[in-house]
Amino acid sequence: MSLAHTTVLLWVWGSLQAFEIVEKENIFQKTPCPAFLMFDNAAYLADMSFELPCHCKPEEVSAVVWYYQKHLGSSHTKVLTDFDGRVLTEAAQVRVGSDMLVRFSIRMFSLLVFRAQPEDSGLYFCGTRKGDYFYAYDVDIQSSEGMVATFKDEGQEPFEDEYHGDLHVFTTFWEWTPCDRCGVRGEQWRIGLCYLQSPDLSPRYHKTMPDVVSCGSQAVPRKLRTMARDHTPELLVRSCLVSCEKRKTIREGILAIFNYVSKVGSRPWVPQVPIQFHRQRLGHGLIISCPGARPEHAVAWDKDHQHLYRTQYLKGINRSMRVFIDHGNQLHIRFTQLSDRGIYYCWRQGVRVAGFRLAVKSRGHYQVSFSDPETRSVLQLTLIGYLLITAVFATIHLCRCCCYLFHCCPNFSP
Repeated sequence: MSLAHTTVLLWVWGSLQAFEIVEKENIFQKTPCPAFLMFDNAAYLADMSFELPCHCKPEEVSAVVWYYQKHLGSSHTKVLTDFDGRVLTEAAQVRVGSDMLVRFSIRMFSLLVFRAQPEDSGLYFCGTRKGDYFYAYDVDIQSSEGMVATFKDEGQEPFEDEYHGDLHVFTTFWEWTPCDRCGVRGEQWRIGLCYLQSPDLSPRYHKTMPDVVSCGSQAVPRKLRTMARDHTPELLVRSCLVSCEKRKTIREGILAIFNYVSKVGSRPWVPQVPIQFHRQRLGHGLIISCPGARPEHAVAWDKDHQHLYRTQYLKGINRSMRVFIDHGNQLHIRFTQLSDRGIYYCWRQGVRVAGFRLAVKSRGHYQVSFSDPETRSVLQLTLIGYLLITAVFATIHLCRCCCYLFHCCPNFSP
């Protein structure tokens, strides 16, 4: 009797396991591929990373291949995989301005693009190595160069909607970020991207709302895209105040050891977050990035006990700003001065996560490196000047040769 019960239980357990495996294998059968290829519209801000899932594929296809076209029907198509779907790239290894072919990754049939740039806008196809497409996206990467910041605390309002006949141009805002600091006054913001509504859009593109797509979508005719070109992305900023969550720390034992070792009662300074030391030459620029932060994260910067709020330090507020925060949450210091020495703290999602102790040196030997942008700029200017002088010298001698050849030079002999 006990053996029979055990046999039945094992049979039921095996059936359940088989059912679970079948369910995992047939997950793509729940989303049938469309008979006519359509494009899902998606919009992002420059320097963001995004993921494009391949929502459907035939059951017999074990690995997908992603393709990219700048325009529909273009003869130039980029293949974004090794034809086996095994390309993997880590976001930390991607640099700004890198080509798209080194900024993507394939994971579980999904395409991940890191630090997207406006030139990455276009059509992305999920298909097979034979070139059969079964899912596609229309991706619009909007530039942050002309991005306009609106500060609600100062009574400013976002852009008003624009109407040009049947064309309606407006801004669609994302959700508010968390407060970028805790325990003190912080800031939170929301990104707004350009969208438009028109009955003249191409019917081959999926729309979240009737006749509504992003301004850079391939569904927008060239004439309408030109009319909406001046509507730039927006950044809406407001103040906030939240309390800090209590976190368990293990520094109490370390502080007790320091107290015992010092014997004089004055314990040494122990940082609350990891501190990175950096030495910068006087008069040279510096860019500091917050570890693990992305453009859509709530990131804040402090210098010692001074809070660097976006209302005063956001890029574009004043063209003569020497210290500013760009739209990618990076802190820029132009023409470093001795007064810039100190500790710069970085907040991410309302938590202080890292610090950078900056030392400024006015003298000393500096090792020239071609990876330094200032060194490359000096070499580029020197080369341009040398080529310009060579061109002028060659032109003068060529003109003299032509004059002597055609006997058109003036004769200055008596």
